[in-house]
Amino acid sequence: MNTLGKNFVFTSFGESHGKAIGGVLDGVPAGVHIDMDMIREALDKRAGRVKVKGERLEVKGTVSPRALREGDEVEWLSGVMDGMTLGTPIAFIIRNKDARPEDYEWLKYSYRIGHADRTYQEKYGIRDHRGGGRASARETASRVVAGSVAQQLLKEKGVEIQAKLVQVGEEKNPERFNEYIATIQRDGDSIGGIVECVITGLPIGVGEPIFDKLQSHLAFAMMSINGCKGFEYGSGFEGVELKGSEMYLSENHTLISGGMAGGISDGTPVVFRCVFKPTASNRKTFEAIRREGDEAKGKSIGRHDACIAVRAVAVVEAMAALVLQDLLSK
Repeated sequence: MNTLGKNFVFTSFGESHGKAIGGVLDGVPAGVHIDMDMIREALDKRAGRVKVKGERLEVKGTVSPRALREGDEVEWLSGVMDGMTLGTPIAFIIRNKDARPEDYEWLKYSYRIGHADRTYQEKYGIRDHRGGGRASARETASRVVAGSVAQQLLKEKGVEIQAKLVQVGEEKNPERFNEYIATIQRDGDSIGGIVECVITGLPIGVGEPIFDKLQSHLAFAMMSINGCKGFEYGSGFEGVELKGSEMYLSENHTLISGGMAGGISDGTPVVFRCVFKPTASNRKTFEAIRREGDEAKGKSIGRHDACIAVRAVAVVEAMAALVLQDLLSK
């Protein structure tokens, strides 16, 4: 499905190299001022741009050229007037200004390893071969717009969401990330990474027992992000090395629990991490499987990130915001 939420509902639409991508948000209260600058900053973060002393700078050597050139200008179609919400469904689009479908003509007859080409074709009998269509990470720009609106509503409730890149490959020093990724890109390869997210200000009692646990909602949303291969919260997988006494009698017990107990927020910071795989396509030669069953070697002509985890930071924040605003809108 392309819809998330029950009370604060987001629907995503559009293909990577189609005319536009976009979304519809339902459940936004009337009379809310939308901070367009905050949305712009979130989109810049997703594109790989950073702000230094008020000036937007491009982080070269870490993200795809398309991401930096798109611009991602949001066109508001409904639900917003003079920057204020009307209480009606908010619809928006982002036009694909730098789409190059011709780069993917060869994919009409081939499948890329590590992509959804074959599964989409087998499941639906048809697919958009232009850069992956709906399976492309280009779709996440719509999530960032919707998530930014949700974050603004959450701020009014005192809830803050902050994600950051904490590991790239084996490198854990943030000061070395850009240089390390640039080296990987110059070699024509790609690398994975880990994004950590911290949620503060969340009241006690968010989440329900059994099948509606808070971590279940967060995991569902995070695992829907393109390239996300794993989700953990609190002590996560590293907790397997701890004894029970070390875990529950520790001064860092709240950090180990991840801010949740029994699937319900406990009033302490909620902490979780997402693992993102290396980009499947890169400049190195890879095996392309033709639909006829013949094997052929091809080049990935499209424009790809050396580390998708860099831009996933903004998407993780957006998805967390959509989940929390939905749960708090009951």
